[in-house]
Amino acid sequence: MLTAEELERYARHIVLREVGGPGQAALQAARVLVVGAGGLGAPVLLYLAAAGVGRIAIVDDDTVSLSNLQRQVIHSTDDVGRPKVESAAAAIRRLNPHVTVETHATRLAAANALELISGYDLVADGSDNFATRYLVSDACFFARKTLVTAAVGIFDGTLTTIRAHERGRDGKPNPTYRCLFPEPPAAGTIPACAEAGILGALPGVLGSMMALEVIREIVGFGEGLTGRLLMVDARAMRFETLNYGWDPANPLSGEKPTMRDLSGHA
Repeated sequence: MLTAEELERYARHIVLREVGGPGQAALQAARVLVVGAGGLGAPVLLYLAAAGVGRIAIVDDDTVSLSNLQRQVIHSTDDVGRPKVESAAAAIRRLNPHVTVETHATRLAAANALELISGYDLVADGSDNFATRYLVSDACFFARKTLVTAAVGIFDGTLTTIRAHERGRDGKPNPTYRCLFPEPPAAGTIPACAEAGILGALPGVLGSMMALEVIREIVGFGEGLTGRLLMVDARAMRFETLNYGWDPANPLSGEKPTMRDLSGHA
């Protein structure tokens, strides 16, 4: 039940026909795990906290560095050297004391992914490497959790929602992350952010859109991004959507699945 203070805080949501009191109550009851408190995770965390998501968890094993502050806006100069989960949690509490914050100062790995993910309703993946993205998406499949995942390059970004544990209206399984990207790119073909650079506002844009997609999934309005990849070109300021579907050959939910657990992840 919302208090008088919360009713005022979320008034702009509550007057929205698509959200209203029931939608705000759904946000309050939601449990969301955010993977990464970096460039993508920062706006996700801030906007989910501002929206009143009742329980937000952060998993990240990194500490704040000065070079992070060009884009990781949840941290400040005084936070340099501090664990990112602590810095992010403090910022969330300052923004909205009604939100419960849980911190996991660890690296997501095959040994802990299922246990971590199983405790939440939905996962927002803002990790910065392919190994973690595949691990998170596979773990969400086995844990039967919805995943909102994004990635950014130098001047481009992508966003999609994975509900691979469910079936679509056509009766076919929803696509997995591996239906979209069957194999990660070869090592060394995608330069790291530290080598290639990144436009600071770009992860802010994609992270904000991740938060919007998470909110839409929780409240249940609009057309979600299941089976659709949103692509952002920051050079041309162009947005395009690619439709993708279930691949019968994918190793998770294909006709002859070969993956039964996360043992294939290092």
